[in-house]
Amino acid sequence: MPGMNPTGRIVIAGGTGFLGMNLARGLAESDADIVLISRNPAKDSGPWKHAVWDGRTVGDWAAHLDGAAALVNLVGRSVDCIKTPDHRDEILRSRVEATTVLGNAVMQIASPPPVWVQMSTAHIYGDPPDVWCDEDSALGYGLAPTVGRAWEQAFDKAVTPAMRKVVLRTSFVLGHRSGALPRLAIVARLGLGGKIGHGRQGLSWIHEHDMTRIMLRAIADSSMSGAYIATAPNPVSNADFMRELRRALGTPIGLPAAGWMVRIAAPLLMRTDPDLALYGRFCVSRRLKEEGFDFRFPDLASALQDLFKK
Repeated sequence: MPGMNPTGRIVIAGGTGFLGMNLARGLAESDADIVLISRNPAKDSGPWKHAVWDGRTVGDWAAHLDGAAALVNLVGRSVDCIKTPDHRDEILRSRVEATTVLGNAVMQIASPPPVWVQMSTAHIYGDPPDVWCDEDSALGYGLAPTVGRAWEQAFDKAVTPAMRKVVLRTSFVLGHRSGALPRLAIVARLGLGGKIGHGRQGLSWIHEHDMTRIMLRAIADSSMSGAYIATAPNPVSNADFMRELRRALGTPIGLPAAGWMVRIAAPLLMRTDPDLALYGRFCVSRRLKEEGFDFRFPDLASALQDLFKK
C-alpha cells in the first residue's frame, strides 16, 4: 500500500481527541515529528509535542506549521450531545473558526505545509431513506449537512492554491476506548441492545484502525486529493448493527426501543440527541475503492470482534 509512512513534522489540530491520538500513535510508528495543537494536553504520554491554542486566534502555535510536512485538522465540538441552541452554535463555530484561523496562520508563515488533510462529516449527505450515497451524491438538508457545508467552505477559503487538499467525510468511527461505541456496549450489556425505532435506518461505520490508515495515506500519498467518504465498504441497518454488537459482546437478549422511548430516554439518560440513533445513512466510498485502499476490517462482524477482544 503506497503512502502509508509519513515523515517530517506533522501538525495535528485537535490532536488530543479520539481520532487525533489514534493518528499520533500511528505516526509515532513511522518516526514522524508530531505536534498536537489543542486547548489541553494529551492524557496519554508519547513522542509528541503539544502547543496550546484557543481555536480562534493565531498565536505562538503557528510557528510549528512553518516548514511542516503536513497539517491535519480534526477540530470540532462533539455532536454527541443534546442539541440546545448553544450546542448547535458551538458545533458550527468550533469547526468554522478553527479552520479559518488555521488558514490565517498558513498565510503568515514562510513555508506552509504542502498538504492539508481536513476532517468533515458523512452526515453532509443528510438522512436519505433507502438511498446509498457516494462522493457524487446530493448533499442533504438539516443541521449536520449545513454544518458540513460551512466546514468545507471554510476549508476551501483557508487552504492555499499550492497545498494539496484532502477532505475526509467521516462516518461513525468504532473505537474500543473512546467514541460512542463503549456507551452503546453498556446499553447492550444491560439487555437493551435491540433495534432502535424501525431499525431500517442506515449506519455507516469504520474501524478506528482503518480510519487511522486512511489519514496516514492522505498525508503521505500525493495522489490523494479532494473529498473522500471515510467509511467501511459495508454499511448496515441499525437492526443489523445492534445484532452484531450483541453477538460480539455475547449478549443474547436485546430489547427493542420504540422511537418515542428513544426521544425521552436519549436526552434524559444518555445526554445525547435521539436523532443520532433514529436516523442514518448508507454511505460507501467510491473513491477509496477506485484508488485501491485495502480495508483491514471491511465487515462489521470482524470489526466488532477485534475491538471487543481487547
